[in-house]
Amino acid sequence: MAHHKSALKRIRQDQKKRSHNKYYAKTTRNAIRELRGEKDKESAGKRYPEVVAMIDKLAKRKIIHKNKAANLKSKLAIHINDM
Repeated sequence: MAHHKSALKRIRQDQKKRSHNKYYAKTTRNAIRELRGEKDKESAGKRYPEVVAMIDKLAKRKIIHKNKAANLKSKLAIHINDM
């Protein structure tokens, strides 16, 4: 157990950040899953920029690595173009 007030505060802050990051990461994963499940190319094309923006925000905030974000965006673009 932590012995300093600053360490206790850091633990509280980390828990809050972790839950915040987890929420946005999970929301983005669900959006990616829904986009991959789309059957219509036109609706998937309209939804693609929204999902890309979500992925970019995660990478910018360092919740996911920038290369992972690039890979996700690339795979989604290929998926939509192959429809």
